[in-house]
Amino acid sequence: MDPLYIDSTLTLPALSMSWTAVRASGPGGQNVNKVSTKVELRFEPELSTMNPVAIARLRALAGAARLDADGKILLVSQKTREQPRNLEDAREKLRELVTDALVRPKKRRPTKPSRRAQARRLDSKSKESKKKKERRGSGEKD
Repeated sequence: MDPLYIDSTLTLPALSMSWTAVRASGPGGQNVNKVSTKVELRFEPELSTMNPVAIARLRALAGAARLDADGKILLVSQKTREQPRNLEDAREKLRELVTDALVRPKKRRPTKPSRRAQARRLDSKSKESKKKKERRGSGEKD
């Protein structure tokens, strides 16, 4: 397997990835029970040159469903009836996942509403209150 090019600063080595072909579900005609076209791609982040913070984000993005018992990330593709195309699809999924993990999330900066916004809110509340107060009658019946 070839190394996976992510961007100008990162390329995942071939050693960090392994894949197996298994029988796919779905359409396939007479070949469905004979040909293994579904691809399972396993990626071991520790064997790559990614920094530990990005690896932690990658694991979080992958979620528990994509992690196997050894801590490898499992990506599956059975889009097509052709093994090589499914392998490329799985590699593309891995590229997208790693690209997302490399982006640092922006730190949230808490903000306060402006005085004008606070005034609008209080004005709206008082109008609603007045409207409901007017709906209530004096309580007298004829």
